[in-house]
Amino acid sequence: MNDFSGIGRVLISLGVFIILMGLFLLAIGKVSGIGRLPGDIIFRKGNFTFYFPLATSILLSLLLTLLLNLVFRR
Repeated sequence: MNDFSGIGRVLISLGVFIILMGLFLLAIGKVSGIGRLPGDIIFRKGNFTFYFPLATSILLSLLLTLLLNLVFRR
């Protein structure tokens, strides 16, 4: 028989990661100001709205980079 315990651990880890990311996104949605930072691009013309969260994307990228560097540091 094949040993599937490695695959099982990976699937459990992915599941926990997805749950944590979901909780993180729910928490971010409740924080006022995230997603409406200075530097976010909003273009409105008539009934068309284009929104690009540039500053929010940079901030989240920096935070996730720091967090992942702390977690995976050896």
